[in-house]
Amino acid sequence: MERYLILEDGTVFKGTAFGSEAASTGEVVFNTGMTGYQEVLSDPSYCDQIITMTYPLIGNYGINRDDFESIEPAASGMVVRELADMPSNFRSDSTLCELFKVKGIPGIAGIDTRKLTRLIRSNGTVKGMLTAAGQAVDTEAVIRQLRAFAPKRDQVSRVSTERPYPSPGRGKRVVLIDYGMKHGILRELNKRDCDVLVVPYNTTAEEILRWNPDGVMLSNGPGDPKDVPECVETVKALLGKVPVFGICLGHQLFALACGAETYKLKFGHRGGNQPVKDLMTGRTEITSQNHGYSVQEDTLSGTRLKVTHKALNDGSVEGLMHLDVPAFTVQYHPEASPGPEDANHLFDRFIGLMNKKEKELAHA
Repeated sequence: MERYLILEDGTVFKGTAFGSEAASTGEVVFNTGMTGYQEVLSDPSYCDQIITMTYPLIGNYGINRDDFESIEPAASGMVVRELADMPSNFRSDSTLCELFKVKGIPGIAGIDTRKLTRLIRSNGTVKGMLTAAGQAVDTEAVIRQLRAFAPKRDQVSRVSTERPYPSPGRGKRVVLIDYGMKHGILRELNKRDCDVLVVPYNTTAEEILRWNPDGVMLSNGPGDPKDVPECVETVKALLGKVPVFGICLGHQLFALACGAETYKLKFGHRGGNQPVKDLMTGRTEITSQNHGYSVQEDTLSGTRLKVTHKALNDGSVEGLMHLDVPAFTVQYHPEASPGPEDANHLFDRFIGLMNKKEKELAHA
């Protein structure tokens, strides 16, 4: 069946529908990863977004039970050049189309994704609609609807866990605040035998400290960090009390808590091939990223924050550390999932920070 992708600027793409037959509206973004479409789709940071995959063939290795980053994908849809509906991989349990039908996610195939990507790169992210499959469309009415459409700002509350839950281990006690957590973060902590408690986004600092953690992890998540001021206040109250490690949205919340500002990028960083320079070591790492906001470097003066990492493509801030308390953050995803594992060592750095704090307390 036919389906249209209609953008707020009036651009219309005609393609073939797959997945859910329902219509969907969201922010149209692009991801440059060559593999990892399952992890991308299930990353809660894509809440309310229609994902354009720039790699032309998607679905060729199917869907398996191991590569999900969340149980319920929050994306609004997916755009692909060519959909492979007969996957060939020994781990495959179903096709991408079958998963989309089960989860109620619409997709469109057969459009010029290069043209769409160039449009987003030139004009910035845009609002778009995937129309209902096989139905006639009043294009002008949809464009008017998109231009009047106000995006939701409650994404974090929708993707965060509703109740705390444990992921037991015998090592360091870590509270992981779930703003839209990729499960790859939890897996990396569990690999290091951390005793993890995952808590909702709106858990207060008092509640977190009551569990007497050795460290606190600030997860990734969707949307504008300024939409969750209560989370900023929680991070502010935790700093200096316990070692902190933040990723993606957690990095932005950390910056806001220290007095810096954030801004929206023109088209964001999304993909598994983003080069980042570690200013502390001089080493360049290829990283996995998914974010539409960044820390504004010229607002860091007076915050006691030091820039530790920078994106080599556009020079934006990719990492911070606090000069007075044990806390550091990165904008990218050291757990990869999908993507290169160049920055996986940052989890070991977090463990080292907790060990150092423990020794300091023992000698106090």
